[in-house]
Amino acid sequence: MMFDSPALHAGIHRSCLQDAVKALELFKINAKLCNPHPSKRESDPLHPDSGANGSALLDSKMSDTDLCPTKEHSDVHCLTENTICMILSSCEEEGDYSALIRIIGSVFSNADALIKSFRKDEPNTSENHDSFKPTVDKHEKQSELTSEMMGASSAAEAPTEVFNPCEVTVDIDAVRRVYDRLLNIDQVEAALVNALVYLTPNMELDLEYLDVYETNPDYLNIFIIVMENSNLHSPEYLEVALPQFCKAMSKLPVSALARLSKLWSRYDLPHIRRMMETFQQLITFTVISNEYDSSNLVNEDETVVAATKCLKVVFYASILGGDVDYEQNEDDDEDSDSEELTLHELLGEERLYKKGPRIDPLEKELGVRPVDSRKPLIPFEDFINESLNDVVEMDKDFTFFKVDAESKFSFQSCPFILNIITKNQGLYYDNRIRMYSERRLTALYSMVQGQQPSPYLKLKVRRDHIIDDALVRLEMVSMENPSDLKKQLFVEFEGEQGVDEGGVSKEFFQLVLEEIFNPDIGMFTYDDDTKLFWFNSSSLENEAQYTLIGIVLGLAIYNNCILDVHFPMVVYRKLMGKKGNYLDLSDSHPALYQSLKELLHYTGGVEKDMMLTFQISHTDLFGNPVLHDLKEQGDQIPVTKENRQEFVDLYADYILNKSVDSQFRAFKKGFLMVTNESPMKYLFRPEEVELLICGSRKLDFEALEKTTEYDGGYSKDSQIIKDFWATIHSFGEDQKRLFLQFTTGTDRAPVGGLGKLKMIIAKNGSDTDRLPTSHTCFNALLLPEYSTKEKLKERLLKAITYAKGFGML
Repeated sequence: MMFDSPALHAGIHRSCLQDAVKALELFKINAKLCNPHPSKRESDPLHPDSGANGSALLDSKMSDTDLCPTKEHSDVHCLTENTICMILSSCEEEGDYSALIRIIGSVFSNADALIKSFRKDEPNTSENHDSFKPTVDKHEKQSELTSEMMGASSAAEAPTEVFNPCEVTVDIDAVRRVYDRLLNIDQVEAALVNALVYLTPNMELDLEYLDVYETNPDYLNIFIIVMENSNLHSPEYLEVALPQFCKAMSKLPVSALARLSKLWSRYDLPHIRRMMETFQQLITFTVISNEYDSSNLVNEDETVVAATKCLKVVFYASILGGDVDYEQNEDDDEDSDSEELTLHELLGEERLYKKGPRIDPLEKELGVRPVDSRKPLIPFEDFINESLNDVVEMDKDFTFFKVDAESKFSFQSCPFILNIITKNQGLYYDNRIRMYSERRLTALYSMVQGQQPSPYLKLKVRRDHIIDDALVRLEMVSMENPSDLKKQLFVEFEGEQGVDEGGVSKEFFQLVLEEIFNPDIGMFTYDDDTKLFWFNSSSLENEAQYTLIGIVLGLAIYNNCILDVHFPMVVYRKLMGKKGNYLDLSDSHPALYQSLKELLHYTGGVEKDMMLTFQISHTDLFGNPVLHDLKEQGDQIPVTKENRQEFVDLYADYILNKSVDSQFRAFKKGFLMVTNESPMKYLFRPEEVELLICGSRKLDFEALEKTTEYDGGYSKDSQIIKDFWATIHSFGEDQKRLFLQFTTGTDRAPVGGLGKLKMIIAKNGSDTDRLPTSHTCFNALLLPEYSTKEKLKERLLKAITYAKGFGML
C-alpha cells in the first residue's frame, strides 16, 4: 500500500536538506584548507559568514596560507622524521621558520596526510641527527600475572581476534622525538593548535557518516600522533582544539577504542598518566568555566561527555597495563530470565528493572573488568574528577542511566569518574524506586485479589530470641515471596514502643550480627591477629543459615544501614564474581600467605629441605586435624621447585574456595536475593562494596562538629556545647565509637565520612541527674544543660557505656 502525503514529502525533503548542509559544511572546511588565496570574506574573523571553528580561531601569528605548502615544498604530502630534520635544519640556517610552519600546518590539518606520516616502514634517520635524543618506550614486560592473562583471554571471554597492541603503522618513538624538537618553537605550537582546529570537524564528520575507520584502520594513526603532543593540556588547546578532538575520538567505533586502549597499556607510566591528566584537565576546565543547574545539566555538555568517554580508554589501558587476574571467576548463580511476562513488564516498567548488570561495550571488547584488576598502572582514585562530582545531579543522571541510556549520557556508564558518595546516591535512588514499585504492586494485588498485603517487609522480633525470630521470618519470605525482600524494612521489637524510621533497623542489624558472628556458634572463625572473620569450613550449621546471613547483608545495603562486619577483602571480591587466589591470603590468612611466599622464593632445594607433599592438614571445628589431598594421591607427590607454584595455587584455591564452597554459595545466594537487580555490581569495586556495608573506619569528629545542628535553645556558642565537644575530642578511640553507637546506632562513619552525618543536639531540660538520651533514627542527642563540664562528662560516659536497649529511642 502506497502513501503519498505532503508530510512524507516534507520529511524526505528535510532529511535530504540536512545531509546537503553537512556535506556543504565539510566542503567549506576543506576549501579553506586548500585555498592559497583566501578572500577577505573568508579570512576576516569578524565577518558574519566566517565559520565559528574556522578562521576566527586562527592564531594571530598564523594565516590561512600557513596551512598550505609553498612551491618550495609542494611535493611534501606527509611527514617523516627525516623530512622534519631537513626542513628544520634549513630553517635554522636561514633563521626563518615560516616554511616549517606551513608544512606542519598543511600536514596536521589534513587527515590523509597525517595518516601517512611517521610510518614505521620509513628508514630510521635518527642516527644521522644527533640532536634527536630518543625517548622511546622500552615496553617492558609487565608482571607475570599480567603476561599470563594477556594469553588467557579465552577464559575471560575476550574477543576471539588475537590482536597485538603494537601492530600499528606509526613509529611512535619517531613521533616523540619530533615533538620534543618542535614544541620548543613557539610558532610551531601555534601552527599545531590551529591545524587541529581545522582537522577535527572533518574527522568527526568522517567517523560519524563515512565509517572511515572500517575502510582504513590506519585512520587510528591520527589519534595516536595527536595524543603524543605533551602540550595538549595547555590553555591554547583547552578552549577549542582539544574539545573538538575529544568529540572526534568519541565517535570512533568500539574496536578502534579497544586498539587504542591496548596500545596505550604498553606505554610507560609517565606517558599514560599524561594522557589521563590531559582529559581530566579538560573536564575540570570545562566544568569550572560553566554554570550547571537542572535546566542546564553537565550531562548535556558535549565537551565533558566526550572527554569522559576518552578518559575511559585510558582507564582500561591502565587496567590492562597493570596486574590483572583474567581467570578465577566465580560461576554466576543468577536465575535465567523467564519467558513469562512480569508485573513490571505489564506496567511498562521493564526498563527500570532489567535483570543482571549491564556490560560496557569497551569492557566486553577488551575482555577485562575493573574487578579483574589487582593493581592498575594508575590508582583508581586518580580517575575520579571531584569538580564533576560537585555538579552532576544524580536524580537526573539515574533516569538517564536506567531509562534513556540510548538517547542520554549518564556518568554512571563511566563509574570510574564518580566518587563513592556520588555513586551511593545513584544506588540510593535505585533502591528507593524499587521500594516504591513494590508498594505499587502490593496495591495492585490488593485491588485484584481483595487482599491487604503489607507494603513493607515487617519483622517483629523479641530481643532475647532475635536470631530465631528474624531468621525464621526471613526464611519464610525468601521461600514464599522473595520479591518482598525488595520492600522497605520495618522492624519492631516486641513489647517496645517506637516507630522504625531507621534507628530501630540499625539496632536490629547490630544485634543480629553480634550473635551471628559469635565464635561460640561456630559459623565463622575469628583471627585474633587480623581481627577478621572467615567462613568455618566444618560448621555444623546448614546452608540456610548462611543464606539468611547473606540476606541480612543485602538488606543493610538496600536500606542504607551500616553494619559492623569484619570480613577480609576477598569476601567482597567473591561477591563481585571473582574467586580467591594466593594474593588474597595476605589479609585473610597472613601467616599462611607468608609461608607460601617464602616457599615460592626459596633458593635452596625445595624437595629436600621442605619435605612437603600435595597433601595438607588443617583443623576442624573441634581442633582435630583433617588431611586433604590437593591432587589425587597427593601424599605421594612431593613439592619441588618445578611444581611449587601449582602447589601454592591449589592450596589457596582450597582454603579460599573449595573448603568453604557450600557455605559461601549459600551466603552469596542470600545476598543476591536482595541485590541481584541492583546496579551495585556495575558501579562499585570490591573495596567500595565494603565501604557500603561497613562504612568508613576513619572517624573525623572535627568534620562532625562542623556539620552538627542544634535545637531547643542550644547553639554552637552555648557553653554546654563548647564543653560537650571538648569532652568528645578528649575521648579515646573506643569511647568515640561508643558515643557514635549511642547517637547513630552504629560505630562507623557513613560513606563520605562523619561530615556527611547530620547529627542534632537538642536541649533536654536544665541541670539534672538524668542521663543523656538519643533518637538513633534521627541521629539526635538529647542533652540536659548540666551545670559543670565534669558532670557532663560523667553523665555522658555512663550513658554511652550502658546504652544497649536503654536510652536509645
